[in-house]
Amino acid sequence: QVQLVESGGGLVQPGGSLRLSCAASGTIFSINVMGWYRQAPGKQRELVAQITTGGPTNYADSVRGRFTISRDNAKNTVYLQMNSLKPEDTAVYYCYCNARPLDSAPAYAYWGQGTQVTVSS
Repeated sequence: QVQLVESGGGLVQPGGSLRLSCAASGTIFSINVMGWYRQAPGKQRELVAQITTGGPTNYADSVRGRFTISRDNAKNTVYLQMNSLKPEDTAVYYCYCNARPLDSAPAYAYWGQGTQVTVSS
């Protein structure tokens, strides 16, 4: 079983910055993709950014150029640096990974519990 623990959310003024962190722990053979989704009230969960083991990244159009995703494979940790935050970035941010708990097991999707990001003056 893989557990994801997020940290770094909070309240920030428009134009400000936050850095989210997410550490994976438990029985882990390998992790392919790690990323962040978000869900605002009354909206569907959407992809924010993701990064593969080798480094290629993918961003939602709404955050490209403002957010940066990075990863420390040795620590099984993914980060999301969020700059120039806007009120529309307000949401619960969920960490995600696609991981194999064992060499003999297929890959599964795992989710964190979510961390609130609020952008408001």
